Amino acid sequence: MQLTTRLQRVLVRPFRGAGHRTAFVAAGLPLHLAVVPLWLWLLGTMAALVPAVAALPVLLTLVVTPLLTAGQRRRYRAFVGHDLPRPAAPGPGRHWTSAVRRLTTGAWWRQVCYHAVAGPLLAVLDLAVLAVWAAAAVAASIYVWIWALPPQWQVADLGYTPQAAYLTAGGLALLFLGPRLTGALARLESRAAEVLLGPSRTEKLARRVADLAESRAGVLDAADAERRRIERDLHDGAQQRLVSLAVNLGLARATLADLPADARQVIDEAHREAKEAIAELNDLVRGLHPAVLEDRGLDAALSGVAARLPIPVRVAVDLPQRPSPTVEAVAYFVVSEALTNVVKHARATRAEVTVERIGETLRVVVADDGAGGADLAAADGGTGLAGLAKRVASVDGTFCCRSPAGGPTVLTVELPCAP
Repeated sequence: MQLTTRLQRVLVRPFRGAGHRTAFVAAGLPLHLAVVPLWLWLLGTMAALVPAVAALPVLLTLVVTPLLTAGQRRRYRAFVGHDLPRPAAPGPGRHWTSAVRRLTTGAWWRQVCYHAVAGPLLAVLDLAVLAVWAAAAVAASIYVWIWALPPQWQVADLGYTPQAAYLTAGGLALLFLGPRLTGALARLESRAAEVLLGPSRTEKLARRVADLAESRAGVLDAADAERRRIERDLHDGAQQRLVSLAVNLGLARATLADLPADARQVIDEAHREAKEAIAELNDLVRGLHPAVLEDRGLDAALSGVAARLPIPVRVAVDLPQRPSPTVEAVAYFVVSEALTNVVKHARATRAEVTVERIGETLRVVVADDGAGGADLAAADGGTGLAGLAKRVASVDGTFCCRSPAGGPTVLTVELPCAP
């Protein structure tokens, strides 16, 4: 059983997919040879010193280039199972301006180079590989030819001689070499087509950056939506239950006057802890995503933050229209954390918050008259300046903090926002 399996591995595995790859190579041969007559024509006209006709093969090459490229793409789609990546299309414009713009792009001339230079070279390799298959098939079946052909058609009377055995052995060796040559050539053609018919490295990097930016924006939007969902669940679920519990404990303390002192003390402690839990849950909900931000926007949300601080804070918000929820949430948390740090560390007597939209940029400025000396590298569990800078960078924003010793401190954040 093991011997049979090993024989199958040795004899069958090299030929798996060989027919498909050989058909792929054979289908590319006419496409690779299509420009050769035009270049032979060009060489003939140049040798005959006919400059008026010399430009015609070049123009025909430019004309057939998109047709040959489309044929190559269909070949890859049919035999490889996927489309070749396409280069970036030229910008919109009229028909003739689009054509002129296409002629000036590197992608166009890479295609011309593929069909005019790489194609003929690959055609030589295609012919060599197909010749190997043909020679292998003829040599490996020499005894069949000896038996099947009439004597008058035979070049020589080989008979069952050592020469025929050598030809058969050589044909079998070529049969086992053919799949490897075909696979190597198919990989070479695929690589050449991706480089010359597909996008350049710069275009690939640009597409990759755009895809990453889009996927990151989707992740940020999903995270923000999840925070809003958690906030609603806590506000409508756990918070309401705690409020109901606190109300019931308050009623019990007020109505059950004949309880022992120990029981009344337990109710008082439970009522106080319930109210503390409600306050902590309010802070947690506000930290996740305040409902006022979603309902009424940045102006109302930041005014609420300023009203809870022990120092006077002037808030000026000038937004003709609301930015996206993600950018709005980042702006809110940046201002909230910045004002919290002002109260904790700056020893300021007042602060000022300015939010305005300039073009497609949301500009946020938080200033205070504190002692200054704020250090961007001093992160405090993600809520220090370094944490704010990372939060701003998550939406491709810019973060700047000027805080000389003695103050004042001015924190400037610019966030890109969609129209």
